[in-house]
Amino acid sequence: MSNPAILYTRITKVDHAQMTEAEDALAAEEPLEIRLLHGPAHNRRQQRVTVTMRTPGDDRELATGFLFTEGMIRSAADIADIRTPDNDSNLLQVSLREHVQPVLPPVQRNFYANSGCGVCGKASTADIFTPVRQRPASSVFTFPAARLLELPGILRQQQSLFENTGGLHAAALFDADGQLLLLREDIGRHNAVDKVIGAALATAGGTHLPGCLLLLSGRAGFELIQKAAMAAIPMVAAVGAPSGMAVKMAQEWDITLIGFLRQQRCNIYTNAERLTLNA
Repeated sequence: MSNPAILYTRITKVDHAQMTEAEDALAAEEPLEIRLLHGPAHNRRQQRVTVTMRTPGDDRELATGFLFTEGMIRSAADIADIRTPDNDSNLLQVSLREHVQPVLPPVQRNFYANSGCGVCGKASTADIFTPVRQRPASSVFTFPAARLLELPGILRQQQSLFENTGGLHAAALFDADGQLLLLREDIGRHNAVDKVIGAALATAGGTHLPGCLLLLSGRAGFELIQKAAMAAIPMVAAVGAPSGMAVKMAQEWDITLIGFLRQQRCNIYTNAERLTLNA
């Protein structure tokens, strides 16, 4: 069965001045438009909220996670239905329940996000910050330091799309014992986070996000920390570097932020007390 997340192309490989023909696997990148249908039955309104460049697959989770982390909905229960109108695989219509009033910007924003940008399309610096509704409880969640150092290896083993293409980011959720709960991949790091949070929200009974660690396969930018804060995730670990704004906001939102998690090492930037030395 073909995988919509992977494209294959013929290439010419050069190795030690020798040229050979071969087939190469590429990460797919296509636009996804998300439209929101909301309001009472007698006055339903349809509104386009974003066009994002993403890797096809898990699109419903992406839409759910995006609407949640942007503060437009409060939970997956706000959504009545998600469908692809006219069988257009690059278009999703999200219908909210009649009593749900989404939190939308006062002026229509032209939301567009390429695969490398999680804040594209926002009209001013004030728009960058999404009001965080809840914050993690600092005294509740802890994570064993010895297990933390093992997580990048676990992530890499589970990155099936990266293994094929070498071009995708991953985001994963682990419980407090270090057990992998969910993992999603996408060409955009912000999409990968939205997908895994959307998957957690849509899980039967709901995954308890305040009891999870979010692991990122790349760097930790501000927008990813904000998404974690919106989901009340208390700990974020990244294989790459955090930005200065990410560290600042992790401190403000009471999130433990870890960077450069690789080769049995890491840097703890905020709230180190959540890591325990006894595995």
